[in-house]
Amino acid sequence: MSNQVQNSGARAATTTGRPAADQATPAPHVVPPVDVFEDESGITLLADLPGVSRERLGVRVDGDNLLIEGTAEVAGPGDMDIVYGEAQVPAFRREFTLSRELDASRIEAQLKDGVLRLSIPKAEAAKPRRIEVRVG
Repeated sequence: MSNQVQNSGARAATTTGRPAADQATPAPHVVPPVDVFEDESGITLLADLPGVSRERLGVRVDGDNLLIEGTAEVAGPGDMDIVYGEAQVPAFRREFTLSRELDASRIEAQLKDGVLRLSIPKAEAAKPRRIEVRVG
């Protein structure tokens, strides 16, 4: 894993209780698999969050901590209410510590087909630059 982003591990958190008619039993938090890529412009982080919609996804930065949280949706028959269910709804949580070389104020996020893509650019001062050498 890049030295720009460090995994802070998953932390336990409480779940909000909803009536059984609204969702299946909340499962313990699942640590989603993540791939991190780095190039000269910054970091790209890909997190697998199957079943998580934009409305049930939270991405936030607090200081140098990046937190990703989401809850998957369980689809049932549209015209029926659940009266008993044993399916567990995955609740995803992953936390990272961001390097000071990254510009957290310019993070861009995209969710497509269950994959969250975060583009975290490097701060201008941390980007490699070419220095012109003059003869003379």
